[in-house]
Formats: sequence, structure tokens, C-alpha cells
Amino acid sequence: MLDVARMRICVTGGAGYIGSITARHLIDSGHDVVVLDSLVRGRAEAVDPRARFVRGDIGDITALDDALPGCDAVMHLAGLIEVAESQREPGAYFDVNTARPVLMLEAMRRHTIPAIVFSSTAAVYGEPESVPIIEDAPTRPINTYGATKLMFEQMLDAYGTAHGIRSVRFRYFNVAGAWPDASLGEAHDPETHIIPRILQAMGSGQREFEVFGDDYSTPDGTCVRDYIHVCDLAEAHRLGLEHLHAGGDGGVFNLGNGQGYSNLEVVRACAEVTGVDIEVRTGPRRAGDPAVLVASADRARAELGWIPARGELHTMIADAWRWHSVSPQR
Repeated sequence: MLDVARMRICVTGGAGYIGSITARHLIDSGHDVVVLDSLVRGRAEAVDPRARFVRGDIGDITALDDALPGCDAVMHLAGLIEVAESQREPGAYFDVNTARPVLMLEAMRRHTIPAIVFSSTAAVYGEPESVPIIEDAPTRPINTYGATKLMFEQMLDAYGTAHGIRSVRFRYFNVAGAWPDASLGEAHDPETHIIPRILQAMGSGQREFEVFGDDYSTPDGTCVRDYIHVCDLAEAHRLGLEHLHAGGDGGVFNLGNGQGYSNLEVVRACAEVTGVDIEVRTGPRRAGDPAVLVASADRARAELGWIPARGELHTMIADAWRWHSVSPQR
């Protein structure tokens, strides 16, 4: 890590999966952290005890005015993230992912906070014209989740032009893994992400797992995704923040490993790591799922100096399996 000034950072969603691991990484790297989380989907026990915790929503002005004073930047990881749910409940997604964050941006103005790092998504690209996807590819989301994330990116452009708030936006692909010692990991209820779903099925003794669709235009007919370890993701967020603080240009950065794996390949990799075999059955497609999403992360490597340390799929699965094995109730 470069010798950089100690910062005070408000991490929204810091009681969630990615947020809690990112907050810990920031603190371990020498920064001060304020966690703002409503605990609607986050877990209080995941909040690093070294952080100051403010319980509240990003649309709660009182909570914002408690959390933000004295901060040098915001790391915005709060929000709703499930593609299928966004298709069923679009109003909730536009509310939580776009309407409420406007209040957060206005609070940043009041407290003269000049920088924000935003957790965006590869879903803004929709069905890509070519892979790996570069940051200049067209943004044509095919689900409400992606549309709300893209809308907030556009808000950041507007606030940058009008008010000088500088931003880094990370469009990342499928996040997996856990803190290597299994002290923090993914704990959604219900769980919808493929790797934890497979591992939960294996850990509970189930011998059958459902994949959503087998008729996509891919080698084996199942969706292909790029996977990134959550700890590598956390480091990228720190690097983006320090880049802004040092006066670097903001902008959009993809985060991924540049390698796509089909759903069936992921099932096989889980079996190899755990030693547990599981039968695959095919269910219907999920609404809003593109066939292939694979990242080019060359810009993050070149401009931020980001080098993933745990980029192997089997490493991500092994870390996640360790977490699920010691924390089955989560």
C-alpha cells in the first residue's frame, strides 16, 4: 500500500456482505470508518467493532447528518441487488437505489464531502455486443436493477458537473468468496447467488441443484459469468478512494478477472473443492439475465494499480466453503 493520508470514510451498507469486508479492509489499511446501515438486510454482528456505527437509512436525513460530518469521502455500497427481485418489485429498486441516494448526495453537499466511490454493476451493460466488456461499451440494461444503478451513475455525473463531487464508479461482475479466516462472508436471506446456493445445498445434504435455463447461446447452454473475490473487490475500492484523494481523475472502472465460467462449470468447481457431488436439474430462465458477462479490467489495473490476489475460482469457492462450514446458520 502507498503511503497515503489517513481518511475518514462513511461506508453505506457496511453491515452487508461486501460492505462489512470493505470496511474491515479500510480499517486494516489505516483509515477511519463510519458505517451507515439500516440493518434491514445487513447484520449488526458483521460491523467491525473498530468502526463507528450509525443505524439508519441513506434516505434518513438525521442519520446522514450524524454519520457524515468530518468524513473525507463516502463509499456507497448500500442498495438492493437482486436481478429477479428487481423485475418483480421495480418500485422498491427505484426508491432504494435512486430516489433515496439523492438525499445522500445533498447531505454530502451540506457537509462539503468532495468524493464518492460507488458500487455499480456490470448489469448496466445489458446484453454486451462483445466480450470481454470494456468501460466504453454501450450501456443498455435489460433489468431494473441495472437501470437503477446506471441512473445513479448519471446522477454522479450531474453532481460532479454542478457541485464538484468527484466519483469513482466500479462496475463489477459476480462477487464470491469470504474473508480467508471465515470470520466474514456472504449471508443473504434468501440467498440467490449461485456459489453460496450450491454450497448451502451441499452443506445441508441436498443432492440436487437447480440452474436457471440451459438454452442460452453459450457452449453448454447456461449463463456465463466472470467472478471476483470479495477481498480483491475491497482492495479495489480502497485504491479508488485513495486515487481520488490524491487528485486522480474519477470515472468508471470494471472489476473482474477476465475469465468466464458457465453455471455448470461453477457447479463442477464446487464439487471439486468440497468433494461433494450434486445432481443438476434445469429450471426456467430468470427474467433479466444476460447470457454472458465477462469483464475487461485493464483500466483498473493500469490506472489504480489493482492486482487481484485471490482471482482463482477454486480459491473463491474454498474461502466461501470455509465460511459456510463454520457459519451454517448464517
